[in-house]
Amino acid sequence: MDQQTFQAVDDFVQSTVAAQDDVLNEALADAARAGMPAIQVSAAQGKLLQLLAQAVGARTVLEVGTLAGYSTIWLGRALPAGGRLITLEYEPLHAEVARGNLERAGLAELVDLRVGPALDSFGALAREGAGPFDLTFIDADKVNTPAYFEWALERSRPGALILADNVVRGGSLADAADPDPVTGAQRRFHEMLAADARVSATTIQTVGGKGYDGFTVALVLGR
Repeated sequence: MDQQTFQAVDDFVQSTVAAQDDVLNEALADAARAGMPAIQVSAAQGKLLQLLAQAVGARTVLEVGTLAGYSTIWLGRALPAGGRLITLEYEPLHAEVARGNLERAGLAELVDLRVGPALDSFGALAREGAGPFDLTFIDADKVNTPAYFEWALERSRPGALILADNVVRGGSLADAADPDPVTGAQRRFHEMLAADARVSATTIQTVGGKGYDGFTVALVLGR
């Protein structure tokens, strides 16, 4: 098995059960034109986010890391009328591109896009009484995944999901001696999950067009 095979399978999945429409294709094209890194989730992963949001009956979603709004569109389409999606993006240029994509997707009124460091945005959200959230998707600077998880957990209802992407780090997650602070953060994140009785979690290794990585799914049992 090699990357060519993984890409071919992703392409087939995208051509069948996880098809992209013109809005999603344009979101990717806008990101490329703006010189943004192609680090958004794949179509198959985006469809998974949508299905998980629908499965828990999500009405309120928190996304940490907007990029060009590709995953935001998948999540926003899962919400019912009157739902709310708060998405946090550090880079102003990324947020500008995302706003255009969300407008094209007809989600501008549903999505509250905030620009700046997520930890700063958390303070404002806490003062506003935001939450509880039905689903949180963490896909931002990986060194802060533990802090993002901790904040989201305190503001998630029982039965909610907290998802984190890019946690396997090419396999370095298994290496306690790896000096990379991002690897250390992902290991600490898993240790937090294992020690907290309020959640039940697992991590799935993934392959596909985005290479070898993995994501974590945590079910909130209580607050």
